[in-house]
Amino acid sequence: MNDQIHSGDEHGELGDAEYAEFMELAAEEGFDVDDVENAIGEAGHGPLPVLAVVGRPNVGKSTLVNRIIGRREAVVEDKPGVTRDRVTYEAEWAGRRFKVVDTGGWEQDVLGIDASVAAQAEYAIEAADAVVFVVDSTVGATDTDEAVVKLLRRAGKPVVLCANKVDGPSGEADATALWSLGLGQPHPVSSLHGRGTGDMLDAVLEALPEAPAQTFGNAVGGPRRIALIGRPNVGKSSLLNKVANEDRVVVNEVAGTTRDPVDELIELGGVTWKFVDTAGIRRRVHLQEGADYYASLRTAAAVEKAEVAVVLIDATESISVQDQRIITMAVEAGRAMVVAFNKWDNLDEERRYYLEREIETELGQIAWAPRVNVSARTGRHMEKLVPAIETALAGWETRVPTGRLNAFLGEIVASHPHPIRGGKQPRILFGTQAGTKPPRFVLFASGFLEHGYRRFVERRLREEFGFEGTPIHISVRVREKRGRKK
Repeated sequence: MNDQIHSGDEHGELGDAEYAEFMELAAEEGFDVDDVENAIGEAGHGPLPVLAVVGRPNVGKSTLVNRIIGRREAVVEDKPGVTRDRVTYEAEWAGRRFKVVDTGGWEQDVLGIDASVAAQAEYAIEAADAVVFVVDSTVGATDTDEAVVKLLRRAGKPVVLCANKVDGPSGEADATALWSLGLGQPHPVSSLHGRGTGDMLDAVLEALPEAPAQTFGNAVGGPRRIALIGRPNVGKSSLLNKVANEDRVVVNEVAGTTRDPVDELIELGGVTWKFVDTAGIRRRVHLQEGADYYASLRTAAAVEKAEVAVVLIDATESISVQDQRIITMAVEAGRAMVVAFNKWDNLDEERRYYLEREIETELGQIAWAPRVNVSARTGRHMEKLVPAIETALAGWETRVPTGRLNAFLGEIVASHPHPIRGGKQPRILFGTQAGTKPPRFVLFASGFLEHGYRRFVERRLREEFGFEGTPIHISVRVREKRGRKK
């Protein structure tokens, strides 16, 4: 396949001739050439490398994540019961972009602090290409820190050691003591004040691969990767066992035992797929309120490793906020998606009627995702899963040539111009699809395009070119006024 994006390719997925023609068009319309190149480069990136931030409680992980992403988004003061929606963020340093997985969720003593730290670190390391291990330099290395070091060694991922809470030169000596962990040079940092974070991030860029290790099934004969995601008890393990025709996944796990990720090679519809399992969240944890946090961390890990997310929803219950949160996570990660409604054999007519209404209102934002109604218990309609997954993958990899896209955009602008705002009527001048997996478009316009109009453009793109089963990213660049910057 020649459509794989190489992170060093600043043309995104535009061929040389297409790129040259496009840049000529941009220059004619008065766009800054560098700005256009940057826009295509940004939209054309493939999957980003993933950095996990791990460490025991209260060492300043979330503060560091906020510092890395450049805004206060990760929750710094976590109270039990405060559900954390996000665990993955996009960041940029020295012109390179990557994802950050924050494991700074509130900890619980139910398993013993060591076990809960290990569980979090384990999920995050599983998804990561490199790890920042945060240690409180004022306290020094604790037994819990030593336990995390063992996990890191076993995982074999590159590690950057962050000696946090070094607020001035006097704290430097505390940081040097952390050489004893055997993870190489400790980087003295104050995540609160930003001191030393630049040097640490330089080390992070050295540790991170240019592009993630995941080749996304493009290796010759490499199986495509599917994440089964959904809230606890929705039937993920049962579904995996049913498609595998045997009991491969332990549905009830002992708390605190370190668990190897279960990646199953399963043949379905004559094709071998790799199922990245997110089932089997430890039973005892899941009696605690913190289970949501573990679930979202684990879901994020699985989604990062997959190409397609199969979202399992219990058809017998109302669609919940947690279902929507899991869907949002997969959409934001830019994965192809199939929605599978499980326990379909238990529905009566009334529930079916109300479920259809719920799907319209609660899942309207993913009307493009193929739906299958299945029963993991009886195996009903399982054969429909593969065609739905293949449809979603095809949409995820679709690319529209620039010439055809611009002819289509011209038709849209002529038939449905943007509403006039403040005496001005912004117009889409031209555009290109710079990336696939998921499809990423850059539109160049004469003025700001309203959210509603962007949504309209996305809807028309889907009607015209398919894109079934995939999110679409549209970014808009506005032409600067000639002679002066806005």
